[in-house]
Amino acid sequence: MALVVVCGQPSSGKSMAAMCLAEALKGSELKETVRIIDETSFHLDRNQSYANMTAEKNLRGVLRSEVDRSVSKDNIIIVDSLNSIKGYRYELWCLARGAGIRYCVLYCDVEENDCRKWNEERREKGEPTYDDNILEDLVRRFEKPDRRNRWDSPLFELWPQRDGIEKSSAAILDAVSYLTKKVDSKTRHVKILQPTIATQNTRFSEANSLYELDKATQEVTNAIVEAQSKALGGPLNGISLGQSLPTINISRSVGLPELRRLRRTFIKLTGQTSLSGPPPPSDSDSAKRMFVDYLNRELETTA
Repeated sequence: MALVVVCGQPSSGKSMAAMCLAEALKGSELKETVRIIDETSFHLDRNQSYANMTAEKNLRGVLRSEVDRSVSKDNIIIVDSLNSIKGYRYELWCLARGAGIRYCVLYCDVEENDCRKWNEERREKGEPTYDDNILEDLVRRFEKPDRRNRWDSPLFELWPQRDGIEKSSAAILDAVSYLTKKVDSKTRHVKILQPTIATQNTRFSEANSLYELDKATQEVTNAIVEAQSKALGGPLNGISLGQSLPTINISRSVGLPELRRLRRTFIKLTGQTSLSGPPPPSDSDSAKRMFVDYLNRELETTA
């Protein structure tokens, strides 16, 4: 249904804002589920996750992958992290567009000195904090969201230092209204992202074609093994998979290791070809036809 990106400097109250938004959404008449995705969901230490660029890149990859698996029209996903790089927010926006759902950014606007002060207060309380050098690096590299960018819009701004963070905060109430408002022909300010042909093809290929390839080629392999077992080493006149499918022509016994190797090679070649040519087969029968043709060519040349 929606993807919410919580954005802000380190120690700016983002987790509190995400929690208040989730509680406010659950307190509404919303039927969809609400889920927060953050570093603690994966037991990741904030200082280790931002210790260097490689660790930070890995962290963003973990969060992005989880968002990609989770976004749907049946739930609201709240991403509670720094989300400080505009290119990364664009990637999240693309995931929302690919899923055809609503998208918004909730920004905790806090002065840098206040972030340093809050981080120190948390340290004195024994709560998780950022090391001073890591905090300074993150503060320096923060890219403030701009509502003129499509990946930063609509933008709901919180001022925690001035107003605090509550379920009743104006920005949170506005976000809840935007996320839960029913869309009809008269609705103008609520935007549901529409997937492009490129995003639809990518998601379809990854979610369906690879699964069908794997399943179909395994069924063909099983059929060959079963037919050879029934023949007890005798000659085979061809293995039929069904009326609409070609016959597997085998003039010699083919062991399971060789079949597995041919199957892996076929899946790899099909995936590579789809990058510059036609997409991989999207249904079981098409995948079986392609694999049988491949086997007939390969087994004929190696006979």
